[in-house]
Amino acid sequence: MKLSRQVKPLSYLKARAPEVIRGLAASREPMIITVNGEAKAVMQDIASYEESQETLALLKLLALSNKDVEAGRMRPIGEAFAVISERVKG
Repeated sequence: MKLSRQVKPLSYLKARAPEVIRGLAASREPMIITVNGEAKAVMQDIASYEESQETLALLKLLALSNKDVEAGRMRPIGEAFAVISERVKG
């Protein structure tokens, strides 16, 4: 993905909004919107946005898990499943 081809001024977006939105969905590449030559916003299709949010959530879970391991907050799998099973029953 070459972002330099995806940089457009706000006036381009205003003049071609429907076309831009169709293009985002088709290419699945983000578009950088500039105001007075300065990058101000990034546009992307909704499917790409949702995927990136899911990826970020998984990365956060992994980071939290790593911190738990480093802090020694872990238990054997059998014990963990026993605790979960008790919680579901109770």
